Amino acid sequence: MTYTSPRHPQLFYTTAPMPCPYLPERMERKVVTDITGPQAEQLHNRLSSAGFRRSHTIAYAPVCAGCTACVPIRLPVNRFRPDRTQQRIFRRNRELLSMDVLPRATEEQFALFRRYQLSRHGNGDMAGMNAADYRNMIEDTPIRTFMIEFRDHSGQLICVSLLDRVEDGLSAVYTFFDPDMPRRSLGTYAILYLVERVRMMGLSHLYLGYWIKGSPKMAYKSRFRSAEIMRRGVWTELVEPQHDTSHFLPVLPVTVG
Repeated sequence: MTYTSPRHPQLFYTTAPMPCPYLPERMERKVVTDITGPQAEQLHNRLSSAGFRRSHTIAYAPVCAGCTACVPIRLPVNRFRPDRTQQRIFRRNRELLSMDVLPRATEEQFALFRRYQLSRHGNGDMAGMNAADYRNMIEDTPIRTFMIEFRDHSGQLICVSLLDRVEDGLSAVYTFFDPDMPRRSLGTYAILYLVERVRMMGLSHLYLGYWIKGSPKMAYKSRFRSAEIMRRGVWTELVEPQHDTSHFLPVLPVTVG
């Protein structure tokens, strides 16, 4: 498959079918393209707005035969309002300190990443990643990428988000956190924090990857009101049963360490 722009041809390839990591007894297949080179930023922006995701130096999107369960999802940050549960989660974590860091892998990060993978995704492909694999995931990027480290009052690293900067906001590539702190709901808190970061940047969207309604690992994304999903190439508001949304917090104050 080839996409030809006025100046640069872009080649797309499909991967061989492999077992789906999210839905049992299904096979996944992806369309991928390389995003290195002088046009990497522009190409990544176009592909992100079209529902693609980045991994290392490629962008990909699902093209599974007979299945459309993976749906691109993003949050228009100026329309987002947290429900009561999300408000409580934000308050519970508001003392955490955050710091932007360069995309450079550290032993401290990898130790947290391993604990998270073994606890939450022990049967997944990423659970077998070693330190070199982790370093490649973090550092092998052709575009503007950074990380946010979240620490508690003692300085302990408890959550990390890997982020790509895109034209209209941020793309959350991957987030991992301390699996022994379930009461904090750190995955939800990270999204709430990132919504406010995008607002503070004066931009419009937080890209959350793919929403899969039938997968507990991915279905949680629909809890963020008012998310948009892409269907047939068009971003439209996701209409799903929501939690109680009375008494919204109009703005969530962000603490940056």
